[in-house]
Amino acid sequence: MDLILPDWPAPAHVCAAQSTRSGGVSPAPFHSLNLGTHVGDKPQWVQANRERLGACLNLPNEPVWLEQVHGTRILTLPDDTGNLTADAVVTRTPGQVCVVMTADCLPVLFCDEAGTVVAAAHAGWRGLASGVLEATLRAMAVDPARVLAWMGPAIGPAAFEVGREVRDTFIEHSPLAADAFVVHGEANGEKWLANIYHLARIRLAAAGVQHLYGGGLCTYSDEQRFFSYRRDRETGRMATLVWLD
Repeated sequence: MDLILPDWPAPAHVCAAQSTRSGGVSPAPFHSLNLGTHVGDKPQWVQANRERLGACLNLPNEPVWLEQVHGTRILTLPDDTGNLTADAVVTRTPGQVCVVMTADCLPVLFCDEAGTVVAAAHAGWRGLASGVLEATLRAMAVDPARVLAWMGPAIGPAAFEVGREVRDTFIEHSPLAADAFVVHGEANGEKWLANIYHLARIRLAAAGVQHLYGGGLCTYSDEQRFFSYRRDRETGRMATLVWLD
């Protein structure tokens, strides 16, 4: 199984991993390690893939799989599991596995320097613009200057075409966001290429996070390694996980 281990200086008891598309049992177009139950794959194959991932990582518990809606609601484990509709998850309890699923959107992992709290956030452009990363930091309830953040694979700046309204939304929040957009082709300013990593860095830095890692792995361009919704439409989902040992 091809897994990515975050390159961040987290404490030793903070465990984290990023899945890719390889190592599972699902057939095309979900080949092969699809972890999403909502994409049209057969439930038994998804369950088998989740079990394979859990065994490979020696997970202490079954992850709590969110029902992601591109919003800003935060789930706190282990207490807040009555409503799984959320786009980020936080815990201070060892053995509770935080996970988000993506296939172009940006997954972001968090921990504090002391390793007392961890979190995972799903940041598509809507959630990012609405403040899901800032909401996650608030839920962690620690000094943002003592937080480490790692950005996993997402659609890269050469492939992420957006409309003017997306650009305007980010620039209204911070003029610094203008640097994250490049006009695309002959669209007369109506189409832009967006750098979601840079947009996330701007939001996190403004929130007080000083220690940022990861970024740069493009889901769209690396078909062999990553699922991409924008590239394939019918495709699987990857998982980005963090937990306290």
